Amino acid sequence: MENPFNREAENLGNITGLEHLNVEIPDQGLASDFYLLGMGFTRDPYLFPGTNNMWVNIGKNQIHMPAGPPLVFRGHVGIVSPDREALLERLNGVKKQLADTKFKFKEHNAYVSATCPWGNKFHVYSPDEERFGKINLGIPYVEFAVPEGTAKGIARFYRKVLGAITCIEKNGEGKAAHIKVGPNQELIFRETDKELVEFDGHHLQVYVEDFGRPHEKLRKLDLITEESDRCQYRFEDIVDLDTGKVLFTIEHEIRSMTHPLYARPLVNRNPAQTNRNYIMGGDGWVPTLTDTVGPAGPRGDPLTAAKAPTIAKKRALRAQAQAM
Repeated sequence: MENPFNREAENLGNITGLEHLNVEIPDQGLASDFYLLGMGFTRDPYLFPGTNNMWVNIGKNQIHMPAGPPLVFRGHVGIVSPDREALLERLNGVKKQLADTKFKFKEHNAYVSATCPWGNKFHVYSPDEERFGKINLGIPYVEFAVPEGTAKGIARFYRKVLGAITCIEKNGEGKAAHIKVGPNQELIFRETDKELVEFDGHHLQVYVEDFGRPHEKLRKLDLITEESDRCQYRFEDIVDLDTGKVLFTIEHEIRSMTHPLYARPLVNRNPAQTNRNYIMGGDGWVPTLTDTVGPAGPRGDPLTAAKAPTIAKKRALRAQAQAM
């Protein structure tokens, strides 16, 4: 029987989802002006409602911002957002409040670049199903600038230690390791000859299906930095597996899929909704595009394999008839 589907296209590898990024911020007021008013994201209404921490929802993803000296990712964060014109209008509307900070934004052909009050950089794209899948709000990738000559070793580390699907790509922007970390999500480590700033302690969090074996490999490499609880551990250094040399440092919060927060539903507001143009039922945002398992309809004989059991043939023929 001829298989009409690309089964490998649905593989995730061991890392099943990039959920949140974490940076510290010194001022929730400025953060609210940028992330909520400007970018159009949503403050989580249930967890950390006080001034010691701030969780911001972006579709099915989050940025966590506990109080402290500002932390900055060494690279940029890719964002999918549904309405470029509305985004530019919102960012333009917060210029006055953020005038004495590192805030800035600029429209490019492919994306809008925006910098938070403390220097974290974002590239905001319109929904693009071919590139980002069926998502209209979320974090499809995080890109890091890494030293020259490290991309191959970084990809090997994620593949051998964490069981990730990886590849190396090279284009006009340079060589980069691409690490699959969820459906249409990836970490990108792009080589640069520029001097990198020192790691300041920011982190990212991913879920993994195989929780134990990566931990054992990290333990043997003496890389575990925190045994958080039964569902979580952390490490920071990505190393050359032959020499032990540190290739790049970014704290990883590794969670099992049995973690109580796994697949927690996140509240997302519709930033276009205001008290001046209120529409009943328009408060919430649906962060994904319509998704299906593929087109229905006649396919000829749906099961021609000689070993296909009779009940399977009947089921397939019945489904085919219903789709007509």
